[in-house]
Amino acid sequence: MEGLAIRASRPSIFCSLPGLGGDSQRRPLSDGFLKLPVSSNSADNPKLVANSVSFHPIYAINVSVQASLTADFPALSDTKLKEERINGEKKPDNIVWHESSICRCDRQQLLQQKGCVIWITGLSGSGKSTVACALSKALFERGKLTYTLDGDNVRHGLNRDLTFKAEDRTENIRRIGEVAKLFADVGVICIASLISPYRRDRDECRSLLPEGDFVEVFMDVPLSVCESRDPKGLYKLARAGKIKGFTGIDDPYEAPLNCEVVLKHTGDDLSSSPRQMAESIISYLQNKGYLEG
Repeated sequence: MEGLAIRASRPSIFCSLPGLGGDSQRRPLSDGFLKLPVSSNSADNPKLVANSVSFHPIYAINVSVQASLTADFPALSDTKLKEERINGEKKPDNIVWHESSICRCDRQQLLQQKGCVIWITGLSGSGKSTVACALSKALFERGKLTYTLDGDNVRHGLNRDLTFKAEDRTENIRRIGEVAKLFADVGVICIASLISPYRRDRDECRSLLPEGDFVEVFMDVPLSVCESRDPKGLYKLARAGKIKGFTGIDDPYEAPLNCEVVLKHTGDDLSSSPRQMAESIISYLQNKGYLEG
């Protein structure tokens, strides 16, 4: 008997074509396959007959989760079937990526730009949010669609349940990285502006995106300058011991080692202006083709 099994980690459908040869002569269907639900007691009632003259009897069998789905069905090779973990637990087997009929390239063509993530990192008071706003405005004036994920703003909603402990800071960055990835997939230039002090966390966000689509921008401003600015009065509180685990004071900041753009504080009002720093980032985007469809 000839037929094909859709291999999965739960009972699957075996399509039987009567009158044909042995099981070893398996051939993929050229124009799709039939997917039907199988109950847990399918072993007791194995035969399901479709009410159509174009369908043959269908038998339910169990197949191994180790089996290869794409080996039997090349057309499914792009389906994202990942055994990921959620909070340390294996993701349920019934979660399968659903592909859209509109792809990223279609959206980018519509917007006449390429989606990416501009990740601005640096100490508190280094000017991240100010540069992010200047960058968003400059790109808007060029007719480009952006969205800014500001570290403080996100903690008002999506991440309001998180503290500033190390593990919560890691989760804060992870969530923002996932949201930024969605914006980039839409075709939007996403500007993420947050301290994100640990290299490991930033690298994890980078790994979410295709190579080149994560643009790390380092606000290279000395701690003394940031502390002298102290726009929110946080350094003063940290020095007084009223804030614990404050980056740069009693918690480390790990500067990027291989970032795409460095915005260095020079003390010169012209070169260190937010608008000029934004233009430096825009020049990088232009050279990499992100401002074209």
